[in-house]
Amino acid sequence: MARQIMRFTGVGGQGVLLAGEIFAAAKIKKGGYGLKTATYTSQVRGGPTVVDITLDDDEIFYPYANDGEIDFMLSVAQKSYDLFKNGVSEGGTIVVDPYLVHPTEADRKKWKIIEIPIITIAKEEVGNVITQSVVALAIANTLLKPLDKETLVSTMLSKVPAKVHEANKKAYELGEKYANEASSK
Repeated sequence: MARQIMRFTGVGGQGVLLAGEIFAAAKIKKGGYGLKTATYTSQVRGGPTVVDITLDDDEIFYPYANDGEIDFMLSVAQKSYDLFKNGVSEGGTIVVDPYLVHPTEADRKKWKIIEIPIITIAKEEVGNVITQSVVALAIANTLLKPLDKETLVSTMLSKVPAKVHEANKKAYELGEKYANEASSK
């Protein structure tokens, strides 16, 4: 597998750091290298948050993504989208929650914008807003295919409490469904 770099952005408390940790751990479990680098403000909840996830079969010597190296970004907060979108390569894919992030027309010309209501799916269809990070995880894995589903789901389940396993499995299935629908348009 060639190196893949993803970026998840949001605000503190939305679970973007957990999603990055799960991707990196799953890649290592599968026999490769996975690294997450996170940036967030001192504001624990509500501050801009970004996590870059680097997955590679070869050793990763530099932990940070350079601007233009990121082919995929997922964002669930306007302020984080605005702060971190410019690291995405021209022509790259950006998934946004259309109720929370509003790309400009210039953005739509520069990147492939996919709109999926991540928070609404977690809140209304899963019934637990905290599962939004798993919905995002499933969307990214379905669109990019960096890891096999079984490894990613088992890693995810090892990182969340047993009492929410069923909700998180449902969140993954829904994220996968929405990603497949979006990619077929």
